[in-house]
Amino acid sequence: MRRELVLVLAGLAFSLLGAGEVVRLSLDGSVNPATSGYVVRGLGEAARRGATLVVLVLDTPGGLDSAMKEIVEAILASPVPVAVWVGPPGARAASAGTFILLAADVAAMARGTSTGAAHPVALTGDGGRADDPVVQKAVNDAASRIRSLAELRGRNADWAERAVRESATVTAVEALDLRVIDLLADSFPSLLSSLDGYRLRDGRVLRTAGLPVREIGMTVRERLFSYLADPNLVYILLLLGIYGLIYEFFTPGIGIGLVGGGISLILALLGLQVLPVSVAGLGLVLFGVLLMVLDALASTEGILTVGGVVSLVLGSLSLFELEGTGLRLSWITVGATVGTLTVIFLFVASKGLLAQRRRPRPLTTMVGLEGVAKDDLLPEGWVLVKGEYWRAQAEGGPVRRGDRIRVVGEAKGRLTVRRAD
Repeated sequence: MRRELVLVLAGLAFSLLGAGEVVRLSLDGSVNPATSGYVVRGLGEAARRGATLVVLVLDTPGGLDSAMKEIVEAILASPVPVAVWVGPPGARAASAGTFILLAADVAAMARGTSTGAAHPVALTGDGGRADDPVVQKAVNDAASRIRSLAELRGRNADWAERAVRESATVTAVEALDLRVIDLLADSFPSLLSSLDGYRLRDGRVLRTAGLPVREIGMTVRERLFSYLADPNLVYILLLLGIYGLIYEFFTPGIGIGLVGGGISLILALLGLQVLPVSVAGLGLVLFGVLLMVLDALASTEGILTVGGVVSLVLGSLSLFELEGTGLRLSWITVGATVGTLTVIFLFVASKGLLAQRRRPRPLTTMVGLEGVAKDDLLPEGWVLVKGEYWRAQAEGGPVRRGDRIRVVGEAKGRLTVRRAD
């Protein structure tokens, strides 16, 4: 009751001010900590500026439950009315996007869009066994939450529960017929036109005619973290970073291994801050890499390498705790990345170790080497060969200072040289 009173008073205050704007937010991609932070920031900024309405343009395959929960709570607590529009045509609000759509004060979709499929998805993407108590607990929790959202907004709670338990989906037209959404709008301007004079459940009336639209975009940091919310990208960057630094270790020097590996590892660490990570999975990945390095340093005929690959694969598949989300680490990504980097690493490491273990071949003769005359050899003087100064005698004609010379003989610490040309 208190919350409804606050919303009514806020609506009256905005109306009395006689000014305002429509704030547009766009969530295009997965629901993750970066996008949830962006939406929460946008809603807060809209409230501070006294906006009349916030429109969240939504196109998402789903995402993390924790990030979706933050967005839903921010929408429910917003003093500014929030309309969620699934658009443009071809967009979708799947999985976590269904919760966000149903939480809005006004739910709208464009023709050619869809929503639903909110069943919790396990890490492997198959949802796990239906009789698994852990899966049942997750499904029951999600079903109760989405049903409460639908009941709060006066929408079809039975269908909302089916979207979780049966992964039900509907098109925009079907969603309107089933009272899942409130409006159909094929474009953003037509949405604003339909919302002008629209009465909300709490009694507030929206006025959007003639209001300016102010779009709040993502910051560079939010956009970067949003890209790094893809577990497949973070996984590839992590292994590239680790193997790049190992390559630099085997071939000392500031080169591509240090630069590429360092940048990849830093980006991967940023991504690991966004995604929920299993410590055990990360430990298995690092242990697998360690076994492969030890096998390269002290050959065990491939035993440690086999163990390293097994540990690396097991760690990769348990690296991210993504149960209940639409995100997952692909088997193809794991297989292709582990296989490719393992082969490259073994090839480079073996070549590097062979070069390090090869006995140096001392220089036994100076004959045939070239250098530069440092004096006029008339016929004797100093020459520079292989970075060393030698006393030399010219043969076959005088040699001037700065001429290129070739060593043709050596005796008692003195060289016999000729002009190289």
